[in-house]
Amino acid sequence: MKSPLFLIPFVLLTLLSLGAQQPVLPDTEKRGGTLTTNGGATNAEVVSVKAPQAASTESPQATPRPFEPTPLALPGSTPIVFRKTGGTELLLHVVNPAGWTASDKLPCLISFFGGGWVNGTPAHSIEWARWAAEHGIVGVAPDYRTRSRHNSQPEDSVSDARAAVRWVQDHATELGVDPTRIVCAGGSAGGHVAAWTAIPTKGPGADDLGAPSPLPVALILFNPVTDTKDSGYGGTKRFGGSSQRALACSVPDQMPAKMPPTLVFHAKADKTVSIKNSTDFRDKLVSAGNRCELISFEGLGHSYYSTKYGAEGAAAKVTTKQEMEKFLVSLGLIKAPATPAAFVSPTKR
Repeated sequence: MKSPLFLIPFVLLTLLSLGAQQPVLPDTEKRGGTLTTNGGATNAEVVSVKAPQAASTESPQATPRPFEPTPLALPGSTPIVFRKTGGTELLLHVVNPAGWTASDKLPCLISFFGGGWVNGTPAHSIEWARWAAEHGIVGVAPDYRTRSRHNSQPEDSVSDARAAVRWVQDHATELGVDPTRIVCAGGSAGGHVAAWTAIPTKGPGADDLGAPSPLPVALILFNPVTDTKDSGYGGTKRFGGSSQRALACSVPDQMPAKMPPTLVFHAKADKTVSIKNSTDFRDKLVSAGNRCELISFEGLGHSYYSTKYGAEGAAAKVTTKQEMEKFLVSLGLIKAPATPAAFVSPTKR
C-alpha cells in the first residue's frame, strides 16, 4: 500500500487556492510627466520617549529566516499585480476607507515592510495600510523582491518599491487616489526603499523604471536604513564587497538637497540600525532647509513597537500613531481625530 504522504502537496495546493483572491493583472509599465521635488519648513526637533530597557534579540546583519511564503491575499485588502519581472509577479494590497468611491481622489499611504532586503512580506506592513484606511485615506502595502524569496539584491528591492509607487500613480483614477498626495512609509529596510521613492535620479537597480512623478509629498520612516555604506547598515559585505554599490544605494549620499517633509522614529538602544543613522540623516535634511522630525525612544531596540518589547513596545506604538496623525494633519492629508487616544507624554531632548 502506498504511503499517504504523496497526497500532501495536493492538499496544500488546494488550501492555498481556496484562501487566495484572484490578483488583478496590470497594464504595461509606462510613464510620462514631469519630476517635481517637495520641501518643507526647517524642523530639528527631537522628541525622546522613555521606556525600560528590554532584552535584545537583534543580530547585526539580517539573515534568511525559515521560508515565509508570499501572501496572495491579506484580509480586508484587494491584491493587484503591479509588476512582472522575470518569472515573478509582484502584488500590492489595497485597503480602501469606508464609503470609498473611485471618484474620491484621496491621499494614499504606501507602506513597505522591513527585513534587511532579505526577509519579510506585505503581511508585516499591511497594518499601516489598514491604519491609513481608518483615517479616511487609501492604504497600500506592496511586495518587493527579497533575497530569501527571490535570491535578489538590495537594488532590486529599491527598483520594485519605486515601481509600486509609479503603478499607483498610473492607476490613480481607478484606485480613487490623488497622485500628487502620496505618502511613503516603511520600517528598517522598508524605510530605505520608501526613502528611495523620493529621490528623483535613476535608482541603483538595473531594472529601475525611474522615480515616481510627482515625488511623494511626505515620508514616514520607522528605524530606517538610510546610510548603506560601512558607516551605516549593510556596508560592502551586503553589496558583494563593492563599496561603489553600497555608496550608490545610500540615501543620504544620493538624495537631492530638497526632500519631502519627513517623520522619523528610532529607538536609542537599536543594535541593528544605530540611531546615529537617523540623527545624521535628520541633520543633513534640516541643514538643507527641509522639514524633518525625529522621535526617539529610550530603552527599546530595533522594531521598537514589536510585541517582544511588551507593554513598553505597545506604548511606543500608541505614541507612533499619534505622532503620525499630527504629522499628516499638519500637511492637510488627514483630518484630526475626534477623540485622541491616551498619549504617552514625550520629553524633549
